[in-house]
Amino acid sequence: MSATVLAVGAWLKNAACLVLGGRAHWSPVHGDLSDPAACAALELSVQALVRQAADAGAPVQAIAHDLHPDFFSTQLAIATADALGVPAIGVQHHHAHLAAVIAEHGITEAVVGLALDGVGLGTDRTPWGGELLWLDGAQWQRLGHLQPLALPGGDRAAREPWRMATSALHAIGRGDEIVPRFGLAVGEAVAAGVHQMLDKGLNCPKTSSAGRWFDAAAGALGLCHHQRDEAQAAIALEQAAARALTAQPTLAPLPGAVIGADGVIDLRPVLAQLFDAPDADAAAAGFHLAMADALADALIAAAHARGTRTATLGGGCFFNRILRERTVRRLVDAGLTVYLPGPSGCGDAGLAIGQAWVAAQQLKTPTAIPPVEETVSCA
Repeated sequence: MSATVLAVGAWLKNAACLVLGGRAHWSPVHGDLSDPAACAALELSVQALVRQAADAGAPVQAIAHDLHPDFFSTQLAIATADALGVPAIGVQHHHAHLAAVIAEHGITEAVVGLALDGVGLGTDRTPWGGELLWLDGAQWQRLGHLQPLALPGGDRAAREPWRMATSALHAIGRGDEIVPRFGLAVGEAVAAGVHQMLDKGLNCPKTSSAGRWFDAAAGALGLCHHQRDEAQAAIALEQAAARALTAQPTLAPLPGAVIGADGVIDLRPVLAQLFDAPDADAAAAGFHLAMADALADALIAAAHARGTRTATLGGGCFFNRILRERTVRRLVDAGLTVYLPGPSGCGDAGLAIGQAWVAAQQLKTPTAIPPVEETVSCA
């Protein structure tokens, strides 16, 4: 990356990054942009990084930001770019996650990769989060994704894993079990209301998010109904799986995952087995292994189809050790070279370097700014 590019980062764990003279210069981590203090800190950091580039005699040539139009970071990027007379370049969230790995490792060839996290706005304006992508310079393509699940109550479903479990029940044709299973824990009227929302499709946007699949599994096993902290349900699920795998290292993945010709990775038959599992820890382990295997199989097939042997993994879900290690092992056994995020980590705090890399590629090839047409829809 020889261009001077400023990237303003993500909504969560925000940090900005200036690429100057081929080196990354990071702001402090500001925190989540729901906090006005974090927004003010980001604004000061952007001003300081712009001055740093100008003082070095290499003024900022573009400012990269997330696709979401309502983010403070997006609005700040556009306003700053307008003031400087340079382009503001929107970068899809999961594209940026994998581009961050490419930038950190200096990868020059085409790659396929998995970006797994809680949420990021897709190019189809729906929430993504379980993505199989191909990247080659300024070009990229969505090759597949996890089967979308409904979010009953919208963003509230991300804070209440029991809602994701009801979404899974409804998706496997067992919606009549919602009230009997969850009425005692959350109130029969509330559970009945969510059942009705799912039946009617009211306030139930769909997401391909891997994080919400973990929430659904944790809710199905009764490990977490309400989250007080970020990723509480996913952590509880991983801890349960770790207990089982420590006691029984040879546990097998739960069967039933399906990878469609359209690139959709469907774990509903796997998750269905969790609702009646006699051993929650063993079921949590089987779910982890089944998800990792299905994702790895989809990526291996994509690598063969695209003629590449290079794989990248990014996104906050790869903080999960069981998922990460199982996926990497499967990919390496298939003969792929696997790259993981560098010191900035899997999560959103390191996203800005990926945004900057994408913007730099697009400055080289301006006609390549839109992504390659997606092969499947998230609808």
